[in-house]
Amino acid sequence: MIVLGDDLKVVINRKKIKNIYFRIDDDLNILVNCPRFVSDREIDKLLNENIKSLEKMYKRAVDHTIKEEKIYYLGEKLEYIYYKKVMFDNGVAYGPSIDAVNEYLERHSLDFFQKRMDIYVREFDNLPKFRLRVRKMKTRWGVCNKSSMTVTLNTLLIHKRVELIDYVIVHELSHFEHMDHSALFWACVERHYPNYKNARKELRY
Repeated sequence: MIVLGDDLKVVINRKKIKNIYFRIDDDLNILVNCPRFVSDREIDKLLNENIKSLEKMYKRAVDHTIKEEKIYYLGEKLEYIYYKKVMFDNGVAYGPSIDAVNEYLERHSLDFFQKRMDIYVREFDNLPKFRLRVRKMKTRWGVCNKSSMTVTLNTLLIHKRVELIDYVIVHELSHFEHMDHSALFWACVERHYPNYKNARKELRY
């Protein structure tokens, strides 16, 4: 089911209960608990009727998921030591707070993303001229906007493994060929990133 532009998996648990309940679980799936006799069509109708509530629940779940209580850089956890300014040395992050260090990494993420982007741009044919941008986003890891010819990556990706960053880059570049999530789109993604299913599952993309 599409919620705020993301394709969420619906997990249905039929039980001996009288009412239907739904929530967003820790894996960002839509979890539905319902009586055993309720059909999939009825559940789908109910979810669509309550899309606004689902969007609010999804936003809260994503906020909780992406909140950084520790320092990760490219998937590696860094030791933190208090210091008056932000600096890094031998796997140790120094700074006035963990939040300050994470914000520093996010603010300086563009250069690294651009280097990874340059690698994959060479693998695509007939890409238009576009600009790479970064910003913190709550519900998306990346956005391809053909009207403004920009690809925007979520600064929070700097905390993820390089392989996951690469997947998001390939995903967004593939949108220049297919501005949907059709079979042709996923075939394009797979050509450039064969392990996309595992990356997508890890990111819940």
